[in-house]
Amino acid sequence: MRMHANSNDGLHPIEPEFVELAAEVLGILSDPTRIRILDALESEGELPVGEIAKLVGKSPSGVSQHLARLRMARMVTTRPEGTKVLYAVVDAHPMRVIREAVLLAEHAVEAAGRIPKHHR
Repeated sequence: MRMHANSNDGLHPIEPEFVELAAEVLGILSDPTRIRILDALESEGELPVGEIAKLVGKSPSGVSQHLARLRMARMVTTRPEGTKVLYAVVDAHPMRVIREAVLLAEHAVEAAGRIPKHHR
């Protein structure tokens, strides 16, 4: 028996005023470094910039710029602790979008006629 994703996910049609905002969110999530940052924060919890930079293999200054974008989009939050600033994900929504994108990517890379791993 073949399992396929249910196309009726219970969501209503997209309201026109949210189309532009949704495109902005997808744009922010379209960067591999930001995806890695969010993944690191989700799995590790609150972290300072230096620790995030080590986990994602980027410079602290580059990570800081990405964190600023994520913070402006209200996807991450900050909390001061002594001389450090700790970053954390606000909620699970961005990672849900990212995980769905990964599932779509599995569809794209699977050989023609094969069922993606997540459908087996």
